[in-house]
Amino acid sequence: MTPEGAQDPLDDGLSAARLFLLAPRLFRGMVLRGASPAREALVTALGEHIALRRLPGHVDDERLLGGIDLAASLSAGKPVHQTGLIEEAAGGALIAGMAERMDSGVAGRLAQALDEGGTALVLLDDAADPDEAPPVSLSERLAFACDLSASRRWQGVEIAPAAGRLADVAPLETQAMQALAATAAMLGVDSLRALIFAGEAARGLAALAGRAAATEADLAGAVRLVLAPRATRLPPQDSEEPAPEEQPPPPPDGERDNRDDTEQQQPEPDLSEILVEAAKAAIPAGLLESLAQGKAPRRSSSSGTGQKRKAATRGKPLGARPGMPRGGAKLALIDSLRAAVPWQAVRRRELGQAQAADAPIIMRKEDLRIRRFEERAARVTIFAVDASGSAAAARLAEAKGAVELMLGQAYITRSEVALVAFRGSQAELLLPPTRSLTRARRSLAELPGGGGTPLAMGLNAAREVAEAVIARGRSAALVILTDGRANIAADGAPGRPQAKLDAEAAAKAIYARGIDALVVDISARPGPEGAELARALGGRFLALPRADARLLQQAINAAQPMQAA
Repeated sequence: MTPEGAQDPLDDGLSAARLFLLAPRLFRGMVLRGASPAREALVTALGEHIALRRLPGHVDDERLLGGIDLAASLSAGKPVHQTGLIEEAAGGALIAGMAERMDSGVAGRLAQALDEGGTALVLLDDAADPDEAPPVSLSERLAFACDLSASRRWQGVEIAPAAGRLADVAPLETQAMQALAATAAMLGVDSLRALIFAGEAARGLAALAGRAAATEADLAGAVRLVLAPRATRLPPQDSEEPAPEEQPPPPPDGERDNRDDTEQQQPEPDLSEILVEAAKAAIPAGLLESLAQGKAPRRSSSSGTGQKRKAATRGKPLGARPGMPRGGAKLALIDSLRAAVPWQAVRRRELGQAQAADAPIIMRKEDLRIRRFEERAARVTIFAVDASGSAAAARLAEAKGAVELMLGQAYITRSEVALVAFRGSQAELLLPPTRSLTRARRSLAELPGGGGTPLAMGLNAAREVAEAVIARGRSAALVILTDGRANIAADGAPGRPQAKLDAEAAAKAIYARGIDALVVDISARPGPEGAELARALGGRFLALPRADARLLQQAINAAQPMQAA
């Protein structure tokens, strides 16, 4: 809920909406996150000022871009063109619900339409997971993003008309643009589009208030509306106290009054510092805490249930493509007819009236279209567990518990689990990819521990399992539980220097294969070796010295959005 006395998120949403309506082709649209009555009220208020055209979730290219109206063409005996949604929304805006699930192809066509100025866009982000978001190609092109999930207002929502025009406001001065640029840099906002939007938003706020030039308050408002929602870090805080200066000898009595007046004049704060404070006030508390801890938000479009792949017979429907209906591919009849209709007049002239009279529609091989589908491949999480040394008991116990917990949700996430253990002078596949909880418990019951650390062998064995998984059309991710301190080389010979080199080579082979990897160090005192291994793998590193099975499972699930979309 909104803290007492704090500004309601809907206030910023209304300000952003007023700016958008002031110059729709300049600001291009909004992203509204959080299904709530406040968002519905804001969308309704927007609809009173600009025409909003709904965009279906699985719109095809013909409906989006326009094309041949098949029924009208067959009835008229000649091609009849139908307009697309982008053309119909000219002068208004398209509104897309559940934008976090938008197909990348549709997002690309909408991005092109935004660049050409053909339409504006309002994206409704209904994601429950903070890591999910609409396509970056669209959200980066829209000036404003508002999270209304914490708003408790919905009655009496109105968008007040502007008091002036954007053209009547003077361009920003160099000092103001430099302050905005410095603020964007401190917040980790690297997009040049965002900086341009912020400058125009400051002028727009001045226009809404009927001013001829943007003030400091307008700049702060632009930072709140444009830069703060895009922040990926907080500026560094100066923690060191300045050293006390030596006190000069007291001045003569005649000079004391003048010196006191001078010392009372405090330097004015830098404009960028004021803007940063305005940005902090606009960042939600949860995100502010994450940024303070150095955790930048990951805006992944993947649900973590496996990689997407094209399929011929099942899955989410995609647009049809030219091809023959064979090998399991299904004929897309309507799309085939739509491709043939524009050529009917030409083909009838080629055949002559006698032959063409018996054919209501003349089809050719190049007219045929086949259906395409997209399905998610099953995901296999491969645990590579360091079963060596005195810490083996703790690592194995937590790995066993995490495997059982992940198998418990396997039917929900379409996931499988495999387990590789390495110790002494060997690495062994103890549990092939499976969704069977009974089989996993039986294989894990007597998992041995102790001995040296053949890290290179373990990495190579895990890579081989992952490659076999990928060859069967599934997606693989490695979870490596180790402290990274290898002491057995790839050939089984002891020796830390060679063991370290072999482990780096095995890690680079995994990275070259493009296999996602996560290194988890649950030893009592994590050292630098685990992080170095994660860098060689091109993966992530987690130090969990006090992890139990459930915490380990939660950490692995949190890192699973690294699956490719």
